[in-house]
Amino acid sequence: MVSQSEEKKPSIKVVKDGPYLVRDLKNFRNSKGESIETKPVMALCRCGKSENKPFCDGAHSKVGFSGEKKEDLAPDKVKDYKGKKLTIHYNRGVCAHAASCVNDASSVFRTDKRPWIDPDAEDTEEIEKVIRSCPSGALSYSRDGVLHKDYPRPPEITICKDSFYSVVGYIELEDPDGSVPESKEHYTLCRCGDSKNKPFCDGTHWQTKFKDDKN
Repeated sequence: MVSQSEEKKPSIKVVKDGPYLVRDLKNFRNSKGESIETKPVMALCRCGKSENKPFCDGAHSKVGFSGEKKEDLAPDKVKDYKGKKLTIHYNRGVCAHAASCVNDASSVFRTDKRPWIDPDAEDTEEIEKVIRSCPSGALSYSRDGVLHKDYPRPPEITICKDSFYSVVGYIELEDPDGSVPESKEHYTLCRCGDSKNKPFCDGTHWQTKFKDDKN
């Protein structure tokens, strides 16, 4: 019997203009929290056109899918918002616009004000909790000079409703163009096919009204 420590670590390989090849994943769930049976190697759709989502059916070849980043993508740059006890870091370039920060801490993350982040608006521990729920890694924080952006969890991929793949647990990402996630522990991958920052999600699924009724 192979012990847990000897099990192969899962990985994701981004195929050029093709699917995500996921290897050795044990935990795979849909947006309802239901487990999806895994195989040693799985090809997951990232063009958004497969009729067998989340799995690839070759549609990327038929539609001429391109995995290239677009020139007008948001810059990959971390901006710091310093407070009395907490400094919040935000990288708009990898933000999936899941809006968990705005919904759960609207006094801190304010879309109608500038600067849009106020680190002193709520209790520090509550803000940290909200930041840890950011799926893309766009948000992180520093307290007492220590950066917090990785939160160890078991490896898992979740198919989020009509949006991205949420990846947690230090699943290695291999991208032919050299793309590296802001947090190697958690990040979001595009599955609508329209992100300007492929392979990462940039929230474009909201604009294109991407739908996946099955998952």
